[in-house]
Amino acid sequence: MSGLVLSDEPREIIHVFMVSFPGQGHVNPLLRLGKRLADFGLFITISAPEFAGQSIRKASKITDDEPRQWGRGMIRFEFFDDEWDLNDPNRSDLDSYVAQLERVGREKLPVMIRKQEEKGRPVSCLINNPFIPWVSDVAESLGIPSAMLWVQSCASFSCYYHYYNNLVPFPSEKEPEIDVQLPHMPLLKYDEIPSFLHPSTPYPFLGRAILGQFKNLSKPFCILMDTFQELEHDIIEYMSKISRPIKTIGPLFRPLKTNTTTANSNSNAVRADFYTADSCIDWLDSKPPRTVVYISFGSIVHPKQEQIDEIAFGLLSSEVTFLWVLRPPPTESKEGPRVLPKGFLEKVGEKGKVMQWAPQEEVLAHPSTACFVTHCGWNSTMEALTSGIPVVAFPQFGDQVTDAKFLVDVFKVGIRMGRGEPEGRIVLRDEVERCLRAATGGAEAQEMRKNAMKWKKAAEDAVVEGGSSYRNMQDFVDEVVGIGSDLDSALPIV
Repeated sequence: MSGLVLSDEPREIIHVFMVSFPGQGHVNPLLRLGKRLADFGLFITISAPEFAGQSIRKASKITDDEPRQWGRGMIRFEFFDDEWDLNDPNRSDLDSYVAQLERVGREKLPVMIRKQEEKGRPVSCLINNPFIPWVSDVAESLGIPSAMLWVQSCASFSCYYHYYNNLVPFPSEKEPEIDVQLPHMPLLKYDEIPSFLHPSTPYPFLGRAILGQFKNLSKPFCILMDTFQELEHDIIEYMSKISRPIKTIGPLFRPLKTNTTTANSNSNAVRADFYTADSCIDWLDSKPPRTVVYISFGSIVHPKQEQIDEIAFGLLSSEVTFLWVLRPPPTESKEGPRVLPKGFLEKVGEKGKVMQWAPQEEVLAHPSTACFVTHCGWNSTMEALTSGIPVVAFPQFGDQVTDAKFLVDVFKVGIRMGRGEPEGRIVLRDEVERCLRAATGGAEAQEMRKNAMKWKKAAEDAVVEGGSSYRNMQDFVDEVVGIGSDLDSALPIV
């Protein structure tokens, strides 16, 4: 069996119970962390509301409460009813849903944990991700240590922390366009801070949901981050001193590696996808190296029809080969499906492929992929950097606008194609064409790829034995094992 080689000495089960908000961008990083911990021999429960469970079961063929071997440990899923009908319109009101989830979760999570104790699997540590900070309250009430997995950049973490604690001026109703200067960060313009913190945001409830985590920040014994030390070194060092201990353990989608082996290289054996990916690897195999533009805006960004039209015409005029993930808006949005211009697919022929969902990790790792047109969500940002792929930054809201700033101006791997929803405009086809041409050929593309390959190497070094993320992962396991057993030392890697 592949995996990290751990001590074979018998020991009690060390059970880590992980609770996720029901969003694809929340579940994926938590499952990736769960796989890492299972590689070290821990028993992992991944829990989320049934709202997520229905999609995950269908797309990933999992069975509830059936532990599956992973490395030297086990992974199981357990979903719980949030007591709202799946078609309840209140689900689209995040304020209402977050409150409902907290009310139900505070009651059901202790019951679930006690049942695990009755089965001889007492929980040693609870881990949550943003939007559900009450998990650390439950942990405290049960006397169980907790940790939090932050699923955005440390730069975004710093923004929320400084805003919540009122440490520096941020845009306000009176001064909506002031710049924000945070320690060890570039100057952020008013539309480069996480947009949920701006007074003009149409999504203030998202800001409130995330800031709830900062109210509870003193309760987790550490904060785990899906980033790596070399990427945000100074920000991480500073925030560790003024907030809580931060352990960078990213990129989580890359397995840890010893000098002799890789932890569970078959990382797709256990998945938690909300959507089933379409096949596209054979199509990519037929294309020359570094020629395909990959376009995907994640699971929650749905550009307007006018923007889809402009992107389509920009693709035609740039004459690039492309793979475009084009998802219909969710049914609760009451928006119609997005359509491509008449005759578009006939004109592009074999040079283009449009699909509803793609295996993104494999696409970015494919030799034919030249660049990534992305909404700049943190998962996509980390996957692009770790794959050595330049980006065309097309952020919309939230931390995406901050990630775009860093991708373009700090990491220097991207071209900006719009400034997001605060800008309030459609990016026209001429600009789309210009960005695509610049990202796929010429001196600018060459420089971006060179920088992207530098970050790819740094990310790979972080997860290799002795690397920063590897050491932090081992340290965290040591702490959890020390908490959950009478062992004097953590599981050694030999």
